Amino acid sequence: MSAYKLSLQNVGKQFASKSKTTTVLQGITLDVADEEFVSVVGVSGCGKSTLLAIIAGLENFDAGQVLVDGVGIEGPGRDRGVVFQSHTLLPWLTAQQNVEFALRAGGMRRAEAALVARDHLERVKLGPFAGHYPSQLSGGMKQRVAIARTLSYKPEVMLMDEPFGALDAFTRVRMQELLTQIWEDHKLTVMLVTHDVEEAVFLSDRVFVMGSNPGTIKSTFVIDLPRPRSRELTRSARFVALQADILESIHDDLPR
Repeated sequence: MSAYKLSLQNVGKQFASKSKTTTVLQGITLDVADEEFVSVVGVSGCGKSTLLAIIAGLENFDAGQVLVDGVGIEGPGRDRGVVFQSHTLLPWLTAQQNVEFALRAGGMRRAEAALVARDHLERVKLGPFAGHYPSQLSGGMKQRVAIARTLSYKPEVMLMDEPFGALDAFTRVRMQELLTQIWEDHKLTVMLVTHDVEEAVFLSDRVFVMGSNPGTIKSTFVIDLPRPRSRELTRSARFVALQADILESIHDDLPR
């Protein structure tokens, strides 16, 4: 058994076209402990989403290793759950049925799937809306269904790609608070890709800053803030200092 839940060793990725080959990721090396919450930030186009897709097994890579519990990944697996910015719910199924669908696809019996789906909708505070279709739900509610669906099959690692990016500011704050509660209850490993540095600091144990052209891990910040966290913490001197340091690290890669 590996000392780390998730480990990347010198991961590289290239995109080839007829005229040239572009290196998107180069020498990505990082380790994430069991039950650790980490975020990845950086300028647009630095390869954050590509990196997450590689870990999820949805994208191939050209160099290095991606290990979960010391074992190399060979494509998507139920040990890794993914939540995207787009909720990817099936519009013809209710919230309950969307969660059940994922469970049934994994071989769970119908009666058990119904119970597990209901339980996870309750955990994200959507029990009263179990019978609603996606078109009847707000953006934040749809993302809560997507999170419930991912959590329902008990992945060991949850990968989140800008899950709150399309939400209004108030809903985004509520979803951040809900995510911290879910992480504390489930105690799973989370990697979040986000453009929002305040969000990264509020949620994370560590924040990785990616450089660009090609994408690399240029710096790592330990978020030495107490848990559980509340919104008041965002006004503390230490929170503000961490946010400023991360923004400064990102700033070097901004277009001039």
